[in-house]
Amino acid sequence: MTEVFGVPLPALLGQLLLGLVNGSFYAMLSLGLAVIFGMLNIINFAHGALYMMGAFFAWMGMEYLGLNYWAMLVLSPLAVGLIGVLIERLLLQWLYRLDHLYGLLLTFGLTLAAEGVFRSFYGVGGQQFAVPEALQGATNLGFMILPNYRAWVVLASITVCMAVWLVVEKTPLGALLRAGTENPALVQAFGVNVPRLVTLSYAGGVALAAFAGVLAAPILQVSPLMGSNLIIVVFAVVVIGGMGSILGSILTGLALGVVEGLTKVFYPEASNTVVFVIMALVLMVRPAGLFGKEK
Repeated sequence: MTEVFGVPLPALLGQLLLGLVNGSFYAMLSLGLAVIFGMLNIINFAHGALYMMGAFFAWMGMEYLGLNYWAMLVLSPLAVGLIGVLIERLLLQWLYRLDHLYGLLLTFGLTLAAEGVFRSFYGVGGQQFAVPEALQGATNLGFMILPNYRAWVVLASITVCMAVWLVVEKTPLGALLRAGTENPALVQAFGVNVPRLVTLSYAGGVALAAFAGVLAAPILQVSPLMGSNLIIVVFAVVVIGGMGSILGSILTGLALGVVEGLTKVFYPEASNTVVFVIMALVLMVRPAGLFGKEK
């Protein structure tokens, strides 16, 4: 059997795939955070809770309404996006001119409230979520066995992330979003409804978190705590990539997932801390992050 640095090749490729899957979730969640911070200047600590709600809504739609996975892949992000509209309009809009700490505390409180509600109904045990029939099984590539669902997660995540990047960077809507971030008063003077842009940006960012939650549901157990276990790592990814950088969030999320996977092979004891070590090193050299803009 072929080995790489003493590790069997199938085991190494399996960990690489696992790292790429985790990196896909990091990329989508950090992308949503970057969109929200870039447009609203809010550190959205509730992102993990909204990711959890996306998974739970998908599970509830299948369990109680008899809908299939593909329908919930669309409906769950839309439902969470509507919740995002309510959060932004009723709560966050009053905090934009205040210190970042106020937004962080408010969204942290929302996280505790959301987790508490779902824990009261479903406890802390996870709910099983079946892999859709069309994506069950695995494909033998000769050098490794590739689970079909994990391949779908990577493909769907990268496709959505790149689509969002193209919209933000290459379309008139993206130009309006960027202009609204840099000089909202000027954009408003040209007749653009900036508050509506801000609301849609927040809704879009949390919908991305919910989409990631639906993708994660068949891999992880759907639990009220699934978001809180992930969000700290995602914040580290955003800091490394650069706060507000769309492309930085995508590339850094994917890369750090792979690095984490490789660390589990060669030095498992460091796999839970390697992201934070990299964050510390990056901040020492480049405080704005790898893709962030120095002020």
